[in-house]
Amino acid sequence: MNNRYLYFNTSIGVKKPENIRNKQQACPFCDKENLTDILAEEGSIILLKNKYPVLENAFQTVLIETDDCNGEISRYKPAYLHRLLRFGLKHWLEMEESGRFKSVIFFKNHGPLSGGTIAHPHMQIVGLNDIDCKENTSEESFQGIILKEEGGASFTLSTQPKIGFYELNVQMTDSHYSEEFGVYLQTAVHYLLNHFPFKCESYNIFFHHINRSIYAKIIPRFVTTPIYIGYSIPQIPNNLEWMGEQIRSIYFQNLLEDEVSG
Repeated sequence: MNNRYLYFNTSIGVKKPENIRNKQQACPFCDKENLTDILAEEGSIILLKNKYPVLENAFQTVLIETDDCNGEISRYKPAYLHRLLRFGLKHWLEMEESGRFKSVIFFKNHGPLSGGTIAHPHMQIVGLNDIDCKENTSEESFQGIILKEEGGASFTLSTQPKIGFYELNVQMTDSHYSEEFGVYLQTAVHYLLNHFPFKCESYNIFFHHINRSIYAKIIPRFVTTPIYIGYSIPQIPNNLEWMGEQIRSIYFQNLLEDEVSG
């Protein structure tokens, strides 16, 4: 019988620094001279072992995105964005291909409702020793209203969301990195933080590797509905078509007009 649980070490958990709400807490990622167990480095992008490995049946790493503590992925310049994503995807897939783990998860928390504790821009790559994360993932949750397709990448709004309500997805083949994948991911985050119909300060990005495709699911975070918490029933809002049109008009309408006029 496969294990379905991650075991959380509370004695380590209580020691973790928190500076998303506690602004007086010093940022551990800004203190580069005292970072330890660095696994890979490319300029200001650093992959290192998690200093507070709260998950007992896992190998936890942290990917520090930048040396700018106030940085945010929706504001990165294109060249830096693609460099960061290539770095993260490379090391995630290498951990996956190593055979050391049952599965490997790659994700990002941002904001007070995201589940994160450190404000400094970072992601996490975690090798799970005895859990297959793909057992809980269906490709249907990445399908939906097509917002844009170009350069071997697609951008969609889920019509069968995993958690419920609004979930944006970006997809590309795993054979090579498509810069449109990065552009769409950045667009999704920018939309949530700047144009979403409800004030959004928190989001998660979850990367998945399924059937030779790389997916990124971008989810705005609010208080989770009790219907999902209690019964695991996702809810689908009735304004998805409107939201799809809004995203297209904000980010892609001028591009479409240029294509038609050209």
